[in-house]
Amino acid sequence: MTADLSFGSIPPFYREVYDIVCPNQEQVERDLFVQLLVKSSLPKHVIMQIWDMADTNHGMMTRNGLYKALAFTALAQQGKSLNDKLLETFSGQELPTPTLGDLSDLRSTSAKLRRSKNPNVLCFDYKELCALDTVKVELVPEKKGIILKHVEYEVTSVRHKTTVLRRYNDFIAFHELLTARFAYRLVPRLPPKKVGASREFIEQRKKCLRRYLNIIARHPQMCEDKLLRFFLTFSGSDAQHKIKEHFRSIPDEFMTSEMASKAKDLVPLDTQQQLANSKELIFMIEDCVGKLKDIAENMVIRSTVYATDMLQMGRQFSIMSNNATPVTAWATGTNRSWERLQTGFKNLSVEFAALSDKSTQAAVDEEDGMVEKLTFFQDIITAYRDLCDRHEKGVLHDHQKAIQKMGQYKKKKMSATVSSSEAATVEQLEQRILMQEGEIANMENRNYYSLHCLQMETQLIHAHLDIFYEFVSCMAKVEAKTAADLARVWSAMEPVISTLAPPDATSSLKRGASPPSSPTSINNNGPGITL
Repeated sequence: MTADLSFGSIPPFYREVYDIVCPNQEQVERDLFVQLLVKSSLPKHVIMQIWDMADTNHGMMTRNGLYKALAFTALAQQGKSLNDKLLETFSGQELPTPTLGDLSDLRSTSAKLRRSKNPNVLCFDYKELCALDTVKVELVPEKKGIILKHVEYEVTSVRHKTTVLRRYNDFIAFHELLTARFAYRLVPRLPPKKVGASREFIEQRKKCLRRYLNIIARHPQMCEDKLLRFFLTFSGSDAQHKIKEHFRSIPDEFMTSEMASKAKDLVPLDTQQQLANSKELIFMIEDCVGKLKDIAENMVIRSTVYATDMLQMGRQFSIMSNNATPVTAWATGTNRSWERLQTGFKNLSVEFAALSDKSTQAAVDEEDGMVEKLTFFQDIITAYRDLCDRHEKGVLHDHQKAIQKMGQYKKKKMSATVSSSEAATVEQLEQRILMQEGEIANMENRNYYSLHCLQMETQLIHAHLDIFYEFVSCMAKVEAKTAADLARVWSAMEPVISTLAPPDATSSLKRGASPPSSPTSINNNGPGITL
């Protein structure tokens, strides 16, 4: 190809596509490239022509080749006839941008393809996980029900472009099915149910449900499952019973996964030691996150208290400014301080209300941007801890129990053989041993699959560590903005504060007035008070 793609002529869209299909800076595969260009709605023969014209290497395409292919796609969409010299006309100009529609599913396909090559690598970073979906949960203002009132939630999925109404019981039904379906994955805990819940409890539970759904919707495996899609998209009535009807008999992930049959080959020999080391690190991080969350919550409390104090201070100034009690010269003499202060207090109360507003907003930003991020990560680690417990107390325990049972059958068979028991008894024991061997083999495969999933979920924890960057970044922005906003309000108060200042001593002397009815001395030597 004679046309050169200089750095300055590459549109940002090209880099965005490359980051999706090649996040680790590798080459583009033919299958993924074809799936990408299918979105262009070009005929198949044109897509193949573009592939042949781009730089390729044994069924792979370099980044430069991908950029050229995108440029040819845009030109083909414009109806132009493709040739090698067509791009030379764009020398020094930005190359045309093709229309490829929504690329979100391409990101998922790219990750699946990369994982199929290396199933022991997660192939998702934090940004890619967040891009899988964002689920919003809001309270429906009006409570439903004639006798028993209940809370209803509006659940919106960005990925599925749907908004559905859900009750808490719908979440319970969904959670039960999800836990059975994905016993070897990070399934977050569901917030508790409470009869006669307060407004504060309902608000906190709404946030818990939002975190719950986002953890699931951003999980590389669970996000693609029909169960989650049904929960986020079904708009009919009685979702609780409908979801049970559709998925009551759905098998667990082990029964449907392509990885289950080769799970033993996917588990490295040092997995147990690696898992123990990883758990130690993750649980240490969990402890630190708990302490960071306590500090962040204290920051919210301080901002809230400061906002309340400033508002109360402004109200006290307002009360004094609006006081209409008559004040005469009998009480003030020549002093005009109260009259001057009342005027200043009126303006001052407005400024303190502004300080309160700024600090209240800071508390909201600290809660939503800092506390929620740490709580989200805390929920993920709690789910990881639960998963480790399920592995040790569930699959691993069942496997060991099955082996013990096998040993008992073999002992019974040996005893029956030695004691020359009936042939039917020995044959029955042999049948049980065969059945137990099949069960042990199944348990062993499940144990290996569980260990493989634990490795993937451990990598998922590490992929979420970038939440710390978001937390610190948010904290710096919120605190800097709040400090600047408060400083501006305090600076703006200076002209108002100056109106409270008493007149100087010289001004008082210039007036030369004496208080009415004040006793004065006629001469310095006589009795009385000398001024």
